[in-house]
Amino acid sequence: MTEEKGLSVARACQVARLSRAAYYRPGLSWAVRDAAVIEAINAALQESARWGFWKCYDRIRNLGHSWNHKRVHRVYCAMKLNLPRRTKRRLPQRERQPLTVVAQMNVVWALDFMRDTLYGGRVFRTLNVIDEAIRGALGIDIAVSIPAVRVIAFVERLIEL
Repeated sequence: MTEEKGLSVARACQVARLSRAAYYRPGLSWAVRDAAVIEAINAALQESARWGFWKCYDRIRNLGHSWNHKRVHRVYCAMKLNLPRRTKRRLPQRERQPLTVVAQMNVVWALDFMRDTLYGGRVFRTLNVIDEAIRGALGIDIAVSIPAVRVIAFVERLIEL
């Protein structure tokens, strides 16, 4: 303003609402002014580079530094360490379709595996075959282990019945 408009330094500082001391004070770069904060942040990030701001700030406070969190955050962002938040990936919206219920018996069967433990600690498993139309159990197979061959044999026996 002093060169462009020809104002005195006092008047230019008054218009800009700046003290004359600040006008004459040489400007320091933020890297020089906040060198101690930068060093503390780098020391905290030596442990884990993926730490976010608050974990890094807590680590700095535990090391004994008493800087304001706003100052540390300003330096943290100036160092371009602020990482974007991980967001939940959205699944594409699927078209809702009503479930079809078949009213005829022996058209749709559901197989359900369950497990339980006996009082002595032994585990046993059950294979339940249910008819969807009548919602009744067609058969239950109980064993300690139910491999695929046993499932196929059990279902084939139910088909024969």
